[in-house]
Amino acid sequence: MPSKANAAKPAKAKKQAKKQAKKQKPAPAVEAKTAEPKKTAAKSKPAKALKQKKRKARKAAVAVETAKLISSVVVFQGPLFRVLHDKLIEPGGRNSERDVIRHNGSVVILAIDNSKNKKDPWIVIERQYRHAANQFLWELPAGKLEPGEEALAGAQRELAEETGYSAKKWKPLVEYYASPGFLGESMKVFTAEGLVAGHAHPEEDEKIEFRLVKLSEVLKMIEKGAILDGKTLTTVLLYARKLGGKRKK
Repeated sequence: MPSKANAAKPAKAKKQAKKQAKKQKPAPAVEAKTAEPKKTAAKSKPAKALKQKKRKARKAAVAVETAKLISSVVVFQGPLFRVLHDKLIEPGGRNSERDVIRHNGSVVILAIDNSKNKKDPWIVIERQYRHAANQFLWELPAGKLEPGEEALAGAQRELAEETGYSAKKWKPLVEYYASPGFLGESMKVFTAEGLVAGHAHPEEDEKIEFRLVKLSEVLKMIEKGAILDGKTLTTVLLYARKLGGKRKK
């Protein structure tokens, strides 16, 4: 019959074997899961950088798509603009000759009084005779920029000269080219809010009648064909659309 000391040995060996098995168990699956998001985050960085590079490349491609000018001759020089006869190679490689009217650029002002009604504000519009159109036209205040003049400064000057108004808040709305087939004039449009009345001092050749009209009434005039001026159509319709979008939000 085995002794008590010999019987205790197998039990002790079993305990030690269990301890070793616990130590040798693999790490919990949770640790492996926590490591996975780090890998995906690391992968997303190069992908983001690649997208940014592609965007920059697209912008650079657009920027360099200009014509190669071979020669440019001034064929007419007037007080408002000059006419150039240009010989050039277009971006697609085609040889071309163009007559272009060069201009310092113009500013357009959408002067708004929304102190009483933000949904249907009053707009400053002008009526003056336009010889090129051979008729009187309703328009927004606008005018040419002086050489080297900043667009905002020009807009503030033109509004004061033509209507006497100044404004507390100015904001750019849009820039566009009225007839880019032959006219290089850029039109920069500003909104002017917080109007303060003053005395108009138009130039000698300007006979301007101006008034405040509700936006809803200006839109009716557009629908009836009573407004034919391009800068006024573009500006008023864009502003009305933006104002409508704000109401929906």
